[in-house]
Amino acid sequence: MAAVAVLGFLIALEFAVRHYGLAGPITTQAREVIYPPKSGGLLYAGMALMMVVLTWRQRFVALGAAIGIDIVIWFFRWLADVRVTDGHPFGNGALWVILGCAVLAFTRRTGQERVLLLKGVGLALLLVAGRKTGDAWLFITSRTRPMVLDQYVATADHALDNPSWLVGRIVTACGPVGFNFLDFVYGQLPVAAVAVALYQLRHVSAERRFPRHHLVRTFLVIGLVGPAFYMIFPVVGPVFAYGTGAEHWEGVSLWAPHMPSSAPWSVADLWPGRLPTAGAPHAMSFDEITPRNCMPSLHTAWATAIFIHSRKGPRALRYAGTFWLIATLAATLGFGYHYGADLIAGVVFTLTIEAALRAFDHGWDRSAIRLVAYGAAVFAALLLSYRYLPLEMAGHPWLAGPLLLLAMVSVIYGYVRTTTSWEPGAVRAPRPAPQPELI
Repeated sequence: MAAVAVLGFLIALEFAVRHYGLAGPITTQAREVIYPPKSGGLLYAGMALMMVVLTWRQRFVALGAAIGIDIVIWFFRWLADVRVTDGHPFGNGALWVILGCAVLAFTRRTGQERVLLLKGVGLALLLVAGRKTGDAWLFITSRTRPMVLDQYVATADHALDNPSWLVGRIVTACGPVGFNFLDFVYGQLPVAAVAVALYQLRHVSAERRFPRHHLVRTFLVIGLVGPAFYMIFPVVGPVFAYGTGAEHWEGVSLWAPHMPSSAPWSVADLWPGRLPTAGAPHAMSFDEITPRNCMPSLHTAWATAIFIHSRKGPRALRYAGTFWLIATLAATLGFGYHYGADLIAGVVFTLTIEAALRAFDHGWDRSAIRLVAYGAAVFAALLLSYRYLPLEMAGHPWLAGPLLLLAMVSVIYGYVRTTTSWEPGAVRAPRPAPQPELI
């Protein structure tokens, strides 16, 4: 049922993107069998996820085959004088191996072994398709949501003292080294997720089964559900709405492509030097290029998920999860891609998704229903307050700011307290015996 639902969603998204004259996620993924992939590293990361179901000998064979195919394809491109100007010159081999394992599962495996190998292939293809789906969603938001609500979020962000402007000035002062370091961390978030997932799935080959809950599930659900709120609450981000857009970083970025300036659409060129005034906000029109991908911050959501799932790993993995969360938060704010309000919403969104997935495995008892309902209520309250109470929040920052942080902390506390009681071996506090009534 899950596979059919995902396939139906991809087909619907394919038709939706084709309506605007571009290739959808299925077509762009199929092209990467031959054409240079957009992200070769992501394809190899997907293959690494698939290889958790293989033996060590099969893993070496699969990796060698992928590298060999990439070398052959590179050689023929060199003979034909085909230059790779968009995408990576490697990664096709990894996709070939993933598809080859799918064929192998149907032709040479039976029973549980076939199911296990197909699950590995599906996991790899879902990771790769998630990237294509995200690109398609971002394109749709830019075409279907001509009006954006940045002024509302920027006004509400006064309650948090406009953290994007502060961190943006710090990143600007760090120059090319600081920017490109954070840009690398920001862009390699899926690779960090795969590293944590590989640790969680390290026993699959020996036990011949997947664990009931792991990071990839949370990662994919966040990517599937999150963009729906881009359509409900379209926001482009401070560097676009109050600056010149991606053009702001062209002088220091090592690999960012040239993008047209968004200054003609912005309120004014303020970010990160001057704070916007907390006047009456209103929706404003924006271009058909910039994605409306701010509310909630899915980079924050994914980094939070990585942090949560790294807590049960070894010390090095826990440190890496903490580093990726801090660096991602710094990048989302410092690059001007998000407001502080987006980050708070992203954390609450992740904990609610994670709680729902854990509740599905644990069972929907009273504690599970209460936790998920509370997280969803807080998330809805945040979006409604950003939309309908921004002036009140900006006018009373010492009240609104702590309340926003307290709402987020309350969800964190509820999640930790509830899910800890679900762990195997957790000791439940006994209920006090009823006291006899005194007459």
